[in-house]
Amino acid sequence: MTRVKCAVSSRRRRKRILKRAKGFVGDRKNHIRLTKDAVMKALAFNYAHRKKKKGNFRRLWITRIGIAAKINGISYSKLMNSLKKSNYAVNRKILSDLAIRDPEGFSVLVDRAKQALV
Repeated sequence: MTRVKCAVSSRRRRKRILKRAKGFVGDRKNHIRLTKDAVMKALAFNYAHRKKKKGNFRRLWITRIGIAAKINGISYSKLMNSLKKSNYAVNRKILSDLAIRDPEGFSVLVDRAKQALV
């Protein structure tokens, strides 16, 4: 019986892993044993950090809104509470964008929220 080496499939498998390791530093990019571990770890971090990114952005938006609210003389929590009570359907992403790009519009929104607070 002849010997089967599976050269094509094993080369394809190695090439696929090495292609994913493009840009890695040192032996992690060209030694298959180290590359496998590095790629698996990178994929795991990739998945986890995609989930983490959403929380990071929310934190950034809250910080921006809080600073803009303080400039207009109200705290972040009071602003969000009064917006919710007065049925303004504006999410944090839009509020943050409004605070940066249109400070006058943001201050008008804050004034209306202050009126609802009283």
